[in-house]
Amino acid sequence: MEDSEYSLMDAVEDRMWWYRAIHARLLDALALRPGVAALPVLDAGCGTGGFLRRLAEAPRPAAGLDYNPSAAGRAATKSGLPVTAGTVNALPFPDAAFGAAVSVDVLCHAAVDQPRALAELRRVIAPGGTLLLNLPAFAWMFSAHDVRVHNARRYTAPAAADLLREAGFTDVSASYWNGFLLPLMVLQRKVLARGQDHASDVGEFSPWLDRLLHGVTEIERRARLPLPAGGSVLLTATRP
Repeated sequence: MEDSEYSLMDAVEDRMWWYRAIHARLLDALALRPGVAALPVLDAGCGTGGFLRRLAEAPRPAAGLDYNPSAAGRAATKSGLPVTAGTVNALPFPDAAFGAAVSVDVLCHAAVDQPRALAELRRVIAPGGTLLLNLPAFAWMFSAHDVRVHNARRYTAPAAADLLREAGFTDVSASYWNGFLLPLMVLQRKVLARGQDHASDVGEFSPWLDRLLHGVTEIERRARLPLPAGGSVLLTATRP
């Protein structure tokens, strides 16, 4: 991503509703499927370290990686955890070094080679370990936001699950989330900010609106209902 987008992320990821919502879902998923709990968790594409800081609050060790050296430095400072600058296309870690790996909206980036990245994630996860991915949903939702953050792909849940199976992962689950707010996302991205020169969706929200949006995501999260659509796809899989 551009340095300006990393700066936006760094400034708001501890309080903006979307980040808090995805972090809660990732922690839920790791609690259900921790993988090899004796080994650390890798945040592959950790950005400026918002989720790494959440991982640092847990007793299990963790480490991060980001392509942008400046972002990797910010993530290390924010989380107090080791962070390496590098690419998911060639992870600079030994085989089977991690009990679980998390990657949020990374596989979709233009610079990522999907087969290579998934092969690398499979290599560094120990047998029995967990892979946890979040990906943007639906190609028809491509917008100025995707341009700003350098997304090249958006996914359906079945297609994303097939990618993981083809890469050698098993016990793959894929579900949509942020479905209750999907109509508002469509309005924002396809009507209000449909021009390619518009900014990304990352930024400051007024406190009342942020609380409202986060509250809707929490209702959805606690209801645990399968959704036919959503703004994102959350996937969990096992490295056999």
